[in-house]
Amino acid sequence: MFQPAMSMPAPVGHPDLPVGPEVDTTPSPRPGPVVLAGRYGRVEKLAPAHADDLWAAVEGHDHLWTYMGGYGPFADASEFAAWVADRAGQADPYAYAVVEPSGRAVGLFALMEIRPANRVMEVGHVVYSPAMQKTPLGTEAQYLLARYAFETLRVRRYEWKCNALNAASRRAALRYGFTLEGIFRQHMIARGRNRDTAWFSMLDTEWPSRRAAFERWLDPANFGPDGRQKESLSCPKGGEAIS
Repeated sequence: MFQPAMSMPAPVGHPDLPVGPEVDTTPSPRPGPVVLAGRYGRVEKLAPAHADDLWAAVEGHDHLWTYMGGYGPFADASEFAAWVADRAGQADPYAYAVVEPSGRAVGLFALMEIRPANRVMEVGHVVYSPAMQKTPLGTEAQYLLARYAFETLRVRRYEWKCNALNAASRRAALRYGFTLEGIFRQHMIARGRNRDTAWFSMLDTEWPSRRAAFERWLDPANFGPDGRQKESLSCPKGGEAIS
């Protein structure tokens, strides 16, 4: 009776040529409908029910959509609600709402470009309403999602990409501890215009130091009676300290 040969690892190249280290090839899980609770709020799966709160938070702030590739600003609450419902039903990007302790949704973002076989995903489609900007919750939401990606979903590489002209997004990426890898020139056409893309990443080996920096910044002891931070968030190697 025929017996199939035992599966053996394939030889890689010439023995005198360098190759990368072996890694665990178990695919990462896909994102799920978790609730990520923090000190200043929470992150939860985006749902159509978030639309009213989110519309109240973003209405009249059309600048928030300037660098979004294919949506916004929205004409009215109905059009926005339809977009939220569509986004809430997608598997990639897998969208989450950012919710204040009061229960009001004030922002959203997503895990996207999900590549389980390589254990890679990106945080993107970040929409922070004015109520979220420059608040502890804005920073904590990024911390909670990154912690979920690295510690639960076991990603090896966590990406951040943005229009190279989006100075605020580039500053945020550095502040959160991502490393700029370069500019992809003429990467895409967005809204009929050229888009060069700034490409950032954070690796699993870097996450422990990034996590420690986030947690130092988020500690209530880092904020004075007026709510102002005492020390800026400074993530090693991701960039200089930025308030």
